Amino acid sequence: MTKRFFIVHGWEGSPEKNWMPWITRQLESKGYDTVAIAMPNPDNPNMQEWVKCLTDAVGTPNPDTYIIGHSLGCITILRYLETLKGNNRICGLVLVAGFTSNLGYEELESFFKERIEWNTIRENCRKFIAIYSDNDQFVSTHYGAIFNENLSAKEVLVHGKGHFDQEVMQEVLDAALSISE
Repeated sequence: MTKRFFIVHGWEGSPEKNWMPWITRQLESKGYDTVAIAMPNPDNPNMQEWVKCLTDAVGTPNPDTYIIGHSLGCITILRYLETLKGNNRICGLVLVAGFTSNLGYEELESFFKERIEWNTIRENCRKFIAIYSDNDQFVSTHYGAIFNENLSAKEVLVHGKGHFDQEVMQEVLDAALSISE
């Protein structure tokens, strides 16, 4: 079975912005089926809509399924993992500038109304890597410690990448290749 990668952008994002097109091309060139998902209403996100969109895109997850999330895409993926039942699991997840609170933005409240079900998430995914920048203007690096504590996520701290809006993100590609080995 071919390994599949799904990429979930963040708030006000799209599959055509930042490093999303680059990483999609890189993963495809290495033989992975890769889909960068266009989340609905990216300027006014709603958790139920975003989780449904991800669920529909992935279909039936399997041990050859991997997901990369950026910013709000990370909590979307975690909420998706909370919904999986039975043997439906993914193999790995790369969290890029992920967070576990609404960061003070009312617009993100729907994603954080319920407690995060860490045990369920761990049961439905085997490998986690959390990537943060030391100068991200929105997301503090302390979230990496939260993901490490709750998911045993490997933490990767990079220098000077802000909120990861560059066109090329070698650290994300390296993490994706690492979890898929």
